[in-house]
Amino acid sequence: MTDESKKGGNTAEELLEEAELARENGQSVTKNSRHLIHCLSVIGQIEGHYVLSEQNKTTKYEHIIPALVAVEQDRSVEGLLIILNTVGGDVEAGLALAEIIAGMKTPTVSLVVGGGHSIGVPLAVSAKRSFIVPTASMTIHPVRMNGTVLGVPQTLSYFDRMQDRIISFVTRNSRISEEELRRLTMNTGELVLDVGSVVEGKKAVELGLIDSLGSLGDALDSLYDMIENTEKRYAD
Repeated sequence: MTDESKKGGNTAEELLEEAELARENGQSVTKNSRHLIHCLSVIGQIEGHYVLSEQNKTTKYEHIIPALVAVEQDRSVEGLLIILNTVGGDVEAGLALAEIIAGMKTPTVSLVVGGGHSIGVPLAVSAKRSFIVPTASMTIHPVRMNGTVLGVPQTLSYFDRMQDRIISFVTRNSRISEEELRRLTMNTGELVLDVGSVVEGKKAVELGLIDSLGSLGDALDSLYDMIENTEKRYAD
């Protein structure tokens, strides 16, 4: 490797690694900026314990978990920007990712574009500050399961406990009340073939589900401010 090829700060190997990261997992690290930011996109359906059809656009949680761990331990990464446009997916996988993000010391900001539906709601509120664009929406509904389900009381009890876990997480990480969230979840007058509610950008902020209405620029400005006003994670 020549000295000239190193002047830009990235070796050829690093550039190839970053290109592969973006292609496979929809992630990128911006280096020539005000602060070193890792961008993580959660798109399509969140794939958990079962492999989905190749026709589905998916975010695989086994790819996201090590990426989050890497961001948290990397001294050079100063903040995490999470872009969400998801229809939901595996409940336990999505909730696991949300818990990891909520427990990070790295400054985190989420931005909902398009939609943050179903288990995408806990993911949206898991960041330290959340944004939603005016045209985006969030669908809030009870836990559902595909495939064979045993028609026994224990199954209903399991669903109730899972729903309680999700509601507890969302209310702990946003300003919406439990009563309001349960009302939206069990609403029978809005969705034709389902129970639940569709909440658009401005309404999501009014309800306290999302912190602010804003754009990508607003989300980045908030993340920069957070970085500049947060004590460094590591001592020099």
